[in-house]
Amino acid sequence: MINNIPEFLYYLLLEQYGENLTNTIINGYSQKRPITLRANTLKTNIEYIKNTFDSLGFSYKDISWYKSALIMENISEEQIKNLDIYKNGEIYLQSLSSMIPPIVLSPKEDENILDMAAAPGGKTTQMLALSQNQAFITACEKNKIRAERLQYNLNKQGANRVNVMIKDARQLDDFFSFDKILLDAPCSGSGTISIFDKKLESTFTEDLVNRSAKVQCDLLKKAITLLKPGHEMVYSTCSILAKENENVLRKFIDLKQIEVLPIDTNIFSNVLILPVKIKGALCICPSNLYEGFFVAKLKKL
Repeated sequence: MINNIPEFLYYLLLEQYGENLTNTIINGYSQKRPITLRANTLKTNIEYIKNTFDSLGFSYKDISWYKSALIMENISEEQIKNLDIYKNGEIYLQSLSSMIPPIVLSPKEDENILDMAAAPGGKTTQMLALSQNQAFITACEKNKIRAERLQYNLNKQGANRVNVMIKDARQLDDFFSFDKILLDAPCSGSGTISIFDKKLESTFTEDLVNRSAKVQCDLLKKAITLLKPGHEMVYSTCSILAKENENVLRKFIDLKQIEVLPIDTNIFSNVLILPVKIKGALCICPSNLYEGFFVAKLKKL
């Protein structure tokens, strides 16, 4: 271990980002982030949620780039989970970084959307809410237990325009065709690790990064096949390593199958952004508010 993270990860970060940014990232790994959530607009609105918190004496902060999201102050997750608005599915606990991919995808009414790795369903229900409950979403999850959890969350959130498929998205038939795709790919989680995790050295391994990159390539290849020509998808991971992000995209860019559409990073004020090797992609640095996250908007050529 170097600076409380696995040695191989330290050198990967050092090579990609240099010493100063690597130290900033490691500092981000040491932060305890506040509870963040969004109002589930399939059932309620942000004004009602704020009024509820006000009446309970709970304090919160707004997020400039997403009016449905709140940062809670001095409140535990247990306190939130005891509230009726949580039990009724009127709020959803979700990290700020993970709210960004659906916003970038910008789902619209009547669009047929594929969520390739959907469990536990936070981004799935958010996409439906962003479409004013008017999109049609196919949500894939290969693990039966995780798929059941996904269906439970969809039911609780009132997301009734979602079809859950207990299937590895890589095995979907090629006759499927979608207007938009969210590929929030399984990854090493290099953006979300904590230096206080006592199992970090044994669970976060070089093999995990390599296996993740292979799965990501296979999923992106399938996504490109299933996406309608000229249409858009979002590729995201909770990793900040080029091996799982830019390097995965580069293969398909070089094959002239996709192009990267630039994300307007000015929207996401107060977000510490890391440099990327592919212009237009967004990589968020781990910090006191944000998990490390990579997001790219792609167009099928």
